Amino acid sequence: MCGIIGIVSDQSVSDRLVEGLRRMEYRGYDSAGVCTVENGDLVRRRAQGKLANLVTELAENPAPGSIGIAHTRWATHGAPTTHNAHPHATAEVALVHNGIIENFKPLRDELLAQGRKLESDTDSEVVAHLISQRVEEGVSPEEAVKDVLPRLRGAFALAIAFRAHPGKLIGARRGSPLVVGYGDNEMFLGSDALALASLTQRIAYLEEGDWAVITRDDAKIFDEENNPVSREITMSGASAAAVEKGNYRHFMQKEIFEQPTVVAQTLGSYIRQSDNSVALPQFDFDISAIRRITIVACGTSYYAGLVAKYWFEHFARVPVDIDVASEFRYREPVLEEGGLALFISQSGETADTLAALRHCKAEGQTIAVVVNVPTSSMAREADLLLPTHAGPEIGVASTKAFTCQLAVLAALAAHLAVRKGRMDRAEEQDVVRHLLEAPAALNSALDHDDDIAAMAHLIAPARDVLYLGRGPDFPLALEGALKLKEISYIHAEGYAAGEMKHGPIALIDEAVPVIVLAPSGPLFEKTVSNMEEVRARGGQIVLISDREGLSEAGEGCIATIEMPRVHPLIAPLVYAVPVQLLAYHVACLKGTDVDQPRNLAKSVTVE
Repeated sequence: MCGIIGIVSDQSVSDRLVEGLRRMEYRGYDSAGVCTVENGDLVRRRAQGKLANLVTELAENPAPGSIGIAHTRWATHGAPTTHNAHPHATAEVALVHNGIIENFKPLRDELLAQGRKLESDTDSEVVAHLISQRVEEGVSPEEAVKDVLPRLRGAFALAIAFRAHPGKLIGARRGSPLVVGYGDNEMFLGSDALALASLTQRIAYLEEGDWAVITRDDAKIFDEENNPVSREITMSGASAAAVEKGNYRHFMQKEIFEQPTVVAQTLGSYIRQSDNSVALPQFDFDISAIRRITIVACGTSYYAGLVAKYWFEHFARVPVDIDVASEFRYREPVLEEGGLALFISQSGETADTLAALRHCKAEGQTIAVVVNVPTSSMAREADLLLPTHAGPEIGVASTKAFTCQLAVLAALAAHLAVRKGRMDRAEEQDVVRHLLEAPAALNSALDHDDDIAAMAHLIAPARDVLYLGRGPDFPLALEGALKLKEISYIHAEGYAAGEMKHGPIALIDEAVPVIVLAPSGPLFEKTVSNMEEVRARGGQIVLISDREGLSEAGEGCIATIEMPRVHPLIAPLVYAVPVQLLAYHVACLKGTDVDQPRNLAKSVTVE
């Protein structure tokens, strides 16, 4: 979602603010802006569209100054126009904001009734005016912020600059992440460690409700009750090189090809190869006592959870409920005592998922989190933290984070089965052996990149595409459809193959390609039977299977994609590759923005 960066220095900050924004482009945005403080003035420059437009604006109208804030905006309240772009400013205060102020309308009405003039359609500008109003009344910036924060309902990360106080910034967070960076005679604010990677490695994560006063020399941090607190300064380990594409055309392409490496790294932290056993991080509860699992996630992470449901129930024989996070709390779910609530998120900051986590925690559930950012809000609130090791994922469409999530969830399912007495030592070793085969199988799948690129032209002209799968491959059909929608803007739907005859088969004609995921195995014949029902009605089939499957059922398909023959346990990891590559090559043919598709954000930190 939106990106924030702030710098307090004794040197010019404009270029570095823009560089910080560039490192957050992957989060998704539709406008950008900076504001510096120079000679008692707030110097603000904003532009609609890509960051290059802001760079052009700054070249024509520079923003000098040694203190400043900057922002990439993903529109929520108000269209993605220049006048809605951040920073928002009054005569005294400039502000950037991530999140949503839920009670902005009554606050806005109050300000308008007092005669204040607001120039944008956003919720964020209201906060700038509330703080400015207090500053204009003569209170200090600290007192103004302290007075206004309790009036705000919703989620926010804020960075605030003051015309008359050019040596300080104030940052605050509730529901959206914000970090403080420590440099030499300069200090920083950022949405995440990656935003500050080229500036400093020494960072402190603000906790929920914290606000901080940043000067060139230090940060004074206060908690939600306005008590001075200290937050641990850590080395972030974020690499500035992580936002470089190298020799790849797009970040998404790079991240697809990184999957063998990052899946191997992830499995390496959950498997003891000395005895072929699964080992989880330390935790303080009896996992064998877990009676029910509730999985909550959004988007691609939700599909990883759907695959995990098959594994938990098959191996550990533990019943699993699964919900999309945006619906979970609103159906008033029944949560059994002794349950494990499992949350899956790439960023660990997804607003809907985080709210669901806190709901489950309040209901007495044990909390487990599968997350790619081990310092995130979800990670810090978990009883069992299960980090993936995908590294920063820059492309908006998730690829390597998904397969790493699957690797962690498979290991967790096996461990739970062992602790429940449902899996003996020989069976555990067999599962581990298959998991360790996954990186090589992913490499083999990637070897068919050229074949997939060569048949993408068959899909690119379509208006509608269907994906079919059975068992754990049904979530892969959903994921394949999502990937195609996300980056090529083709309408696509995933279905359980057996459900076609219950309605969706009415959509079939010669203009609708049907992608069938059918690895050899116990469900192959049934999937092929459903595929033949489609073929009989003129459906144009692309079959993704292994050599044996293609030999048996590939005749008459408009295209086939060969995968290595693998154990059903790791098939979801391996079959993620062709659906990712197919979406990627179709999007390239259509000329869409692969890494930053329209209307999407990487980390959705608003509900």
